Amino acid sequence: MSEAETLRATRSPQPRSSASEPKRRGLGRRGEEIAKILFVVPAAFAIVVLFGYPVVKNLLMSFQEYTLRTFITGEAPWVGLQNYLTVIKDDLFAKELANTALFTIGSIVGQFVIGMLLALFFHKHFPLNGILRALFLLPWLIPLIVGSAAWRAILEQDSGILNVTLERLGVITEPVPWLTSPDVALIAVILVNIWLGIPFNLTLLYSGLQAIPDELYEAGSLDGATGWKAFWHITWPNLRAVVNVVLMLGVIYTLKVIDLILGLTQGGPANATQTIAIQSYQRSFVEFKFGEGAALSNILIVISLVFAIVYVRANRRQVDE
Repeated sequence: MSEAETLRATRSPQPRSSASEPKRRGLGRRGEEIAKILFVVPAAFAIVVLFGYPVVKNLLMSFQEYTLRTFITGEAPWVGLQNYLTVIKDDLFAKELANTALFTIGSIVGQFVIGMLLALFFHKHFPLNGILRALFLLPWLIPLIVGSAAWRAILEQDSGILNVTLERLGVITEPVPWLTSPDVALIAVILVNIWLGIPFNLTLLYSGLQAIPDELYEAGSLDGATGWKAFWHITWPNLRAVVNVVLMLGVIYTLKVIDLILGLTQGGPANATQTIAIQSYQRSFVEFKFGEGAALSNILIVISLVFAIVYVRANRRQVDE
């Protein structure tokens, strides 16, 4: 055998690229994409059925004369913007709008300030820290209707524990009509809602504080950033993203509060605690004017969207600056 033939025999054969290999890779990638879509489909279907359909149905109802008779006859005449004009021209609408604003602003400010102070307090290490934080979660775990019933008993004018305690301490000379006076009822409802919302603010703000590295405070202390300066220059900038979420969700949740007010005052006395959400409930499920109730709920949705857009844009400008 010649030297050339020996070299050919001992040379290892070079692997040849198969023509079907690109096709297999393409099919594999396509299979992965299909699998991703199949995983998303159940969630998307649930969102459309549980959220999308009710929103669209509510929007259509607001343009129809949708009453109790509609469930029997199946007829809901199209009335256009008449439902919106009816609820806006109502004499109580201005009062409902003002009460909604006062209730929302008062609740959010109280919940956030107290929640922030408690979060800063529990951020320090001391005995029974975890147990006390767990106890502060109890108002959040109690159903709203149960909490409102308990507070109704506490705020009762004649035999409520709050008035009895204040009288024995000499703070007041006669019982305060917390839930029966038009001048005091809205304040009482706001205070109860603050009590219920503190755990939500405390939990999120405390989690945000835990995410701030301790090295930042140590470095800041070397430059004299302690106490209030540390909070303003270290804590607040790093906590701003969490604060944005807390305030935005707080406003959205507070705008639609119904069961708390129903359990305490049912919108009274003399419409002193009447809000847009309460009026929407009464129009729909007391007066059975579902079209007008849907119109009021859509107005609440628009208010929430406007607040969210304005708030997000304002925060983006602050970050850019």
